[in-house]
Amino acid sequence: MTGPPTRGSAGLVDILDRVLDKGLVVAGDIKVSLAEVELLTIRIRLMICSIDKAQEIGLDWWKYDRHLAPGRDQMLQENLELREQLRLLERRVASLTRASGRRRRATGKD
Repeated sequence: MTGPPTRGSAGLVDILDRVLDKGLVVAGDIKVSLAEVELLTIRIRLMICSIDKAQEIGLDWWKYDRHLAPGRDQMLQENLELREQLRLLERRVASLTRASGRRRRATGKD
C-alpha cells in the first residue's frame, strides 16, 4: 500500500520541473599547476534544461550533428540538388526573357 508522496519527493519533483523549465548552468575551471606553473586548464560548462527550452534559446545543435540526426546527410544532399535545379531554372527563365525581349525589339512590337 502506497501512501501520499512525502514532502522530500514532492520537493524534488518541483525542483526538477523548475530546472528543466528554466534551465541550470554550471560553469567551472580546473587548473593543474606544479611549482606555480600552470600545466593544464580544463574548462567545464554544463547546462541542464528541457529540449523545448534549449530550442527556444537556440541551443539545438543535436539537429545538425550527423551522428545524432540520421538522414541529415541525405537531406543536405537533396537540398544541394534542389538549389542547383533552382539555379538552372532561373538561368533558363532569364535567357528566355532576354530572347523574348530581343524578338520584340527586332519586330518593333513593344
